[in-house]
Amino acid sequence: MSEPIIAVERITKQVHDSTGTLTILHEIDFSLAARQSAAIVGASGSGKSTLLSIIAGLDTPTTGTVRVAGVDIFAIDEDARAALRAQKVGFVFQSFQLLANLTALENVMLPLELQGRRDARVQSTEMLGRVGLGERLRHYPKVLSGGEQQRVALARAFVVQPAVLLADEPTGSLDFATGEKVMELMFELNRETGTTLVLVTHDRGIAARCDRQLRIEAGRVDLGALAM
Repeated sequence: MSEPIIAVERITKQVHDSTGTLTILHEIDFSLAARQSAAIVGASGSGKSTLLSIIAGLDTPTTGTVRVAGVDIFAIDEDARAALRAQKVGFVFQSFQLLANLTALENVMLPLELQGRRDARVQSTEMLGRVGLGERLRHYPKVLSGGEQQRVALARAFVVQPAVLLADEPTGSLDFATGEKVMELMFELNRETGTTLVLVTHDRGIAARCDRQLRIEAGRVDLGALAM
């Protein structure tokens, strides 16, 4: 059996304040194979986004670890984690996270340029065409609709052909119809590229489209939700 692309190993996250210790996540343990998709679901405040941030190495657990493509991301320093993210991980956020002073094309080119890719412009132009924005290359985020901005974010995430795509409420800022179109595009790109997709969502319809659903309740994964 091949090694999982993501292995979350007994992750616990605690925070401390004047009132005591709050356990946000308690011994979360699961793995995902290449090309699988998983939805992390649960009530607000259940720890979904915290778990996603830990998988990305943007937050650190109190105990436990995460392996991405076989690499223990908390056994390496932050520079090495950043390099791993640049090579292996794409992100899509609810708030798009586009750079306002860059055009759509420049936003998509940025991760390729950081990799030193000489074909950044060509690849980014092709990817923006793939998401239906071939006529919007030189437009800045402020003149794009929410759906268009999220498609730019999708193009930026997929242009590096990541092994893993992490999405945090990707339709949370969009109306229903626009969100449906964006999610259809995300799943289509995911199938084409063979990326492993992990997304946080409140939308049951979106969650049902994933191979697996990981329901977090009181900081723990509902083991019944881990079934294939």
